Amino acid sequence: MASVTGSRPLSDTTTASTKIEPIRNTRSAAVVMPESAAITALKEENERLRWQVRELQRVSSLGVLAGSVCHELNNALTPILSYAKMGHRSTDPEFRTKSLEKILNAAQRATTITTGMLGLARPNLNQKSLADLARLTEETLMLTAKDLEKHRVELVLTVRSRPQAKVCPPQIQQVLLNLIINARQAMGAQGHGRLLVNVGTDSTGKWAEVAITDSGPGMEPAVLKRIFEPFFTTKPPGDESGLGGTGLGLPVCRDIIEAHQGRLRVESKPGQGATFTLRFPREADIAAPIVAKPSTSPAKN
Repeated sequence: MASVTGSRPLSDTTTASTKIEPIRNTRSAAVVMPESAAITALKEENERLRWQVRELQRVSSLGVLAGSVCHELNNALTPILSYAKMGHRSTDPEFRTKSLEKILNAAQRATTITTGMLGLARPNLNQKSLADLARLTEETLMLTAKDLEKHRVELVLTVRSRPQAKVCPPQIQQVLLNLIINARQAMGAQGHGRLLVNVGTDSTGKWAEVAITDSGPGMEPAVLKRIFEPFFTTKPPGDESGLGGTGLGLPVCRDIIEAHQGRLRVESKPGQGATFTLRFPREADIAAPIVAKPSTSPAKN
């Protein structure tokens, strides 16, 4: 199976050129060469543009999921209303207790959904902290569950262990969200598919990993070689968004992962889907390993 590892950040592939001219002082013969100031200004402008691209890509991903997330939130709020009404009418203490438990569970689910959306919607402050990668993955999948179900994609989540890594959680969720949406879109033409998400550590135990595998059409070697190039896209102009691909999603994902001293790797063969693997320096594990758990299944007609 062919593979490509993103090894160069977006800033290295985005170049700017300028001609530095000497500034002559008309009152004296002195010549000032402002190369240092110009280079600093270019670096600052490059960083600002990179930040804007990240933010635009994040907002774009949220827009794709907006309708599905609202539907999922409504599903969480509906039992709250129903059990509140039934509990209010019932005189049975046991039934009221069960109703309150149902309300509590639904409220916690709604809170998880809104917390995930707010975390992604807030401006990226690049504040890193120890995070449970399995939990980050689970929260992201909760936001995408309805979208996957709508497109008849079966989701299987396997948590082999719960490794910690020092990351900026909203940035990692942004990457996961982009990769999951890409995988779903790759399988969309088939009308069904299977998405496997695997969280754990690598064979050396030094790296925390999140692998996302789709059952889509896979990629030709020529496409695979260019997959991390800015502005390279395989999405047609008339895709479901009506805008087509920008070719910036994967370069931004790679840029974010490498800013965390991590790696983003892709493996794919024509007709055999694709696997994107995120790797981060492992800090520790949380609790005991949890084995495979299916998260959702294809929608039923």
